[in-house]
Amino acid sequence: MHTITLTTDFGTCDWFVGTMKGVVLGINPRAVIVDLTHEIPPGDIRAGAFALMAGCRYFPKGTVHVAVVDPGVGSRRRAIAVQTANYFFVGPDNGVLSWALAREKIKAIRQLENQKYFLKTISRTFHGRDIFAPVAAHLSRGLAVKRLGRELKDFVRLPWPKLTKHLGGIRGEIVYTDHFGNAITNIAAELVSGRRKVTCEVIGKRKVRCALAEFYGAGPANSPVGVIGSSGFLEIAVNGGSAAQRFGLKTGDVVIVRTS
Repeated sequence: MHTITLTTDFGTCDWFVGTMKGVVLGINPRAVIVDLTHEIPPGDIRAGAFALMAGCRYFPKGTVHVAVVDPGVGSRRRAIAVQTANYFFVGPDNGVLSWALAREKIKAIRQLENQKYFLKTISRTFHGRDIFAPVAAHLSRGLAVKRLGRELKDFVRLPWPKLTKHLGGIRGEIVYTDHFGNAITNIAAELVSGRRKVTCEVIGKRKVRCALAEFYGAGPANSPVGVIGSSGFLEIAVNGGSAAQRFGLKTGDVVIVRTS
């Protein structure tokens, strides 16, 4: 397989993403490079972890997933490659890979230290270009992950926000806000699907109450609605608008769901 995905907070107005692709193609001209997203908020490791988790499993077996949301670039933080039963994951060991890896069977974890598979000159500010892109390219050509460096026992894991019981319901939180302003929670679909009545309440800058509907347009126009989104989690949305903008919703805001 030659597919490589890129998830970064680089945006697209600078040369960073294009340069990473150039490095990959210089090593593996047959690589198929897919932009998962480059619009992660700068330095937001949790948002990068969620995006990678939500998208990675839809790619062919053997895909190399590269995630570079790396506020610690140039520091002593480790750089790693993880082989699972289905994929390879490459990036900084700061938790950005961990939510995706939580759904995978881990086969090997290696620290990236064999400079034979890096660029010759390594910047202190752009490991995406100098380390992660070339490593991903070599893996896509069939390089054994053990060649990259010493074996590690574990990787940095971001804690997944815990659900708790609250007044006969479930208390969770917003973990990601998408481009449309839909506030995605950590409340999985199976916890609310099939219930006769589901009400949602967000406790943030403003209190927001809404019912669960089957799709975004099922509620009144410009009104809040709860929806089971494509990521498999409950979302708080606005029919025809942005829930994040209208209600000031943000990551970490408490969401309470009651069912009957």
